[in-house]
Amino acid sequence: MSPHSAPLPATDPPLLRRITVLSGGVGGARFLQGLLHGLRSGLVPGGSADTVVTVIANTADDWWIHGLKVCPDLDTVMYTLGDGIDHERGWGRREETWSAKTELEAYGVEPTWFGLGDRDIATHLVRTQMLEAGFPLSQVTEALCRRWQPGVRLLPMSDDRVETHIAIADPESPSGRRVVHFQEYWVRLRAEVPAESVLVVGQESATPAPGVLEAITDTDLVVLPPSNPVVSVGTILGVPGIRDAVRTTSAPVVGLSPIVGGTHVRGMAAQVLTSIGVEVSAAAVGAHYGSRSTGGVLDGWLVDERDADQLPRLEEAGLRAQAVPLMMTDDDATARMAAAAVSLVTAGLR
Repeated sequence: MSPHSAPLPATDPPLLRRITVLSGGVGGARFLQGLLHGLRSGLVPGGSADTVVTVIANTADDWWIHGLKVCPDLDTVMYTLGDGIDHERGWGRREETWSAKTELEAYGVEPTWFGLGDRDIATHLVRTQMLEAGFPLSQVTEALCRRWQPGVRLLPMSDDRVETHIAIADPESPSGRRVVHFQEYWVRLRAEVPAESVLVVGQESATPAPGVLEAITDTDLVVLPPSNPVVSVGTILGVPGIRDAVRTTSAPVVGLSPIVGGTHVRGMAAQVLTSIGVEVSAAAVGAHYGSRSTGGVLDGWLVDERDADQLPRLEEAGLRAQAVPLMMTDDDATARMAAAAVSLVTAGLR
């Protein structure tokens, strides 16, 4: 046997040629930024700068406004990884101006609570023109990424229209409640009104976008980043065929908790978890996703070190679990999170 064909030592991590990430917006994009940094710098075991990362992004936050198709999570990932994001806000374009928004308000055009920046509008104009010309969202996204070069393959979860709506209390309604689009709940209401239920319109008839199922089944690792488990990762998994693909892939599946110390780090995870009857805790979210050994979607689950006391509960649920620092303070910290996630589910694999 030649030296080149000798077996690798048992301690060597398995090679990660392909990684697939199911991502929401800001949290998912920041995790991806750290993951790519970790791959390029050698911090992620088994990975390298040549590892191909495919991102399946949530599109249930999408909506039409002023005649334009807006895809917040796709754009946040694209702008963040393409170095065009406004880092302070975590969304939208850097060095943005708002002249169009001001003019629309002067005309009295609603809604005034949702603004499109002048630079950002160009992206939505290109997307809308291509969609109206008959191109599917997946091809439109590919075309937009040619400009931004995000360093990943970015796929929408579906080319079909899927929209998240939130039911809230409304004493003036005959039913005592009304339903608002996700963007109204998040931007106008700031998620300060209790969410009574989450309704994902069009999800049952949607199909995965081209390449989505293959990215899950033909990969070396699937990651559920610290994105919202209900209205980001949850809506991706809700597209028929995607959850089954995650359950049956031969690749290990690992997730990172968006709940740290009993609440979300950013966003509205606490509100929407409560609406579906899930306790707001790292262990409860891990159990909500469930172990693949019992029909869920996870092999391993990382929680923050502040939630280390919940590890026995996760292990009882059939999940390999570990507590590590989970605050994405910079790219190095996030890369260490990614490295811990990889190690958790690949230990012992060759």
